[in-house]
Amino acid sequence: MDFKTLLEVGDLNGKRVLVRVDWNVPIKDGSVADDFRIRESLPTIEYLIKNGAKVTIISHLESSISTGSQQEISLEPVYECAKKLLPDLLFKEDGDLVLLENLRQNAGEKENSREFALSLTKNMDLFVNEAFPASHREHASIVGVPKLLPSFAGLRFTEEVKRLSKAFYPKHPFLFILGGAKFDTKLPLIDKFIQIADFLFVGGALAHNFFKEMKHNIGDSLVSNQEFGLLDKIATGKIILPSEVVVKGHDGIRAEAVEHVAEGDVILDAGPRTLEDLEERIHSSQFILWNGPLGNYENGFKEGTLKLAQLLAESGKEVIIGGVDTLACIEELDLFDKYSFVSTGGGAMLDFLATGTLPGIEALKKI
Repeated sequence: MDFKTLLEVGDLNGKRVLVRVDWNVPIKDGSVADDFRIRESLPTIEYLIKNGAKVTIISHLESSISTGSQQEISLEPVYECAKKLLPDLLFKEDGDLVLLENLRQNAGEKENSREFALSLTKNMDLFVNEAFPASHREHASIVGVPKLLPSFAGLRFTEEVKRLSKAFYPKHPFLFILGGAKFDTKLPLIDKFIQIADFLFVGGALAHNFFKEMKHNIGDSLVSNQEFGLLDKIATGKIILPSEVVVKGHDGIRAEAVEHVAEGDVILDAGPRTLEDLEERIHSSQFILWNGPLGNYENGFKEGTLKLAQLLAESGKEVIIGGVDTLACIEELDLFDKYSFVSTGGGAMLDFLATGTLPGIEALKKI
């Protein structure tokens, strides 16, 4: 790798280390609902403590609820969760292991303010970026701080780059399963991996854009207004689309062949036949990359996504997965240890796969 990692630091005894983590975790009823990202950052923090470093941890936290100011959100519930894993952790006070308040309470974080970066690095000896999921952002704690301190990648950050890079030189046959929505943000992935993967299954709302350009009726389903020239991609023979979908129409919820979706129907999930097709494709693949749900997961249309998670967990193949809704799915099924690698990244995973780098990676290279 062309950036320095934590294991290359040398003597850490007595060093004051600023560690950027991504503890932007879901909060429900005032408590952390999923501590996966917190747990995955622990090896770096524990390594620093074991080697005598004094550690100051920084993170952001944002709410999925649009009401209220994001700058008022406190990391206190995250601290209460993290303290169960790191008993000596203090919050907003001096000590050898401290968590500071939410970075996003200061506008200088998102503005990449040099003044804010300077305030973070005051009295610090070195910086460790352990926030892979936030490293697609050009924020002060990601790209500003490395200009001011000797900087290194954390253990999990390093592992993310190493494992996700396997998708660029995969075993074959290679199956990429891409779901979710926001077609314009995921089109670069399709453009890139149609060159690398043997097959690219496109599910979720992303598939609706293909159906539309193929002149299939998609009823009132979520779809981008843009035209993307997708028929050329279909002509490669690599694109696989759902053959059957779950729709909600005037007569209730039903599974329907894609060709038979009616006016007024809303496509909400992959149908059973689609999962059977995917199961066959999974068994004939050696390397599988999955990001994004197959249906409207947040609104309860989970069956296709849950079934896919189980199929991949039982496949015995090399499987790498990521994405916020994907992680929620495997958390629900308790399948974290059933895959070759589970990325902590959502948008960062997608950006890294599309470009091979991130602003946070580039910032470490310039040291």
